[in-house]
Amino acid sequence: MKVFAPVSIGNFSVGFDLLGLAITPVDGELLGDIVGIEAAEQDEVLCSGPYANVLPENPQDNLVFFALELFNTKLKEVAPKKLKPVRLNLEKRLPVGSGLGSSASSIVATLFALNLFYDKEFSVDFLLEMAGELEGKVSGSVHYDNVAPCLLGGLQLMTNNEILPCVSVPFPEHWELVVSYPGIKVSTEKAREILPKEIDMQTAIRFAQNLSVFVHALNNEDDKLAAAMLFDVIAEPHRKSLIPGFDNYKDFAKSVGALGFGISGSGSTVFVVCDNRIVSNRVQNYAESHFCQKGGFSHICKVDDFGVRVVDDVMAEE
Repeated sequence: MKVFAPVSIGNFSVGFDLLGLAITPVDGELLGDIVGIEAAEQDEVLCSGPYANVLPENPQDNLVFFALELFNTKLKEVAPKKLKPVRLNLEKRLPVGSGLGSSASSIVATLFALNLFYDKEFSVDFLLEMAGELEGKVSGSVHYDNVAPCLLGGLQLMTNNEILPCVSVPFPEHWELVVSYPGIKVSTEKAREILPKEIDMQTAIRFAQNLSVFVHALNNEDDKLAAAMLFDVIAEPHRKSLIPGFDNYKDFAKSVGALGFGISGSGSTVFVVCDNRIVSNRVQNYAESHFCQKGGFSHICKVDDFGVRVVDDVMAEE
């Protein structure tokens, strides 16, 4: 059995630490990590894929192994007789430190695969709780803006409520996102350090206004109003300095009719929101010619409403 967990955009523009969006390329490519699972003589984690070379050499230092340990600990508490050794095969298809929810994808795919292996012993809500805990190992604090959309699909709003940690927000099906990874790594820790520890009252009010109006507009299918709110007053002014070519790319995207431009997660990937394919193509062409360095890439994407899911070998190879 193989499980695929899609790429996600955390901090989605107006929603620093509060909004996350699952996306998928319009050409059908599986952009995200894949985890295979099978019974084994002893617990084992194997790694392959285009970005496997940047993972820890010791499999026990891998997030997949941490996810296995946490899942086994929880399983022992409720059904210890079920526990048996497994082999987990991580196909690492997302670059690390890219702002594309790479760690969330590995974590969610692993937990979902394990849960299927054990006949859905745990609820989706409990998987989400475990995924958030594991994300804390990467960023230093528990947060859900990548793991929630990766697991559940769509646009998710974090609630900071234990009973209901996130709620789904409708996302315009006709909006496209040109997602461009420049080929450089930005650590989440460094991206956090560059942010101010406090913000002024005016900025706080503007942030709250943008987020609340954006969510209101989407719930009322007012795409024009939603697009007008698509800018980040919290992180972008500080983090854009970590991304070469950011301002030029943003200026070009706006000049050809893009609705919005933002940093995916903590960077270095950026995304451009468009409402027609002509604009999307022009933006992607610019990204490939002027923004993406060696090892970078750009995809035209749409919202992924499905989240984590089982895939067959043919889909995985494609």
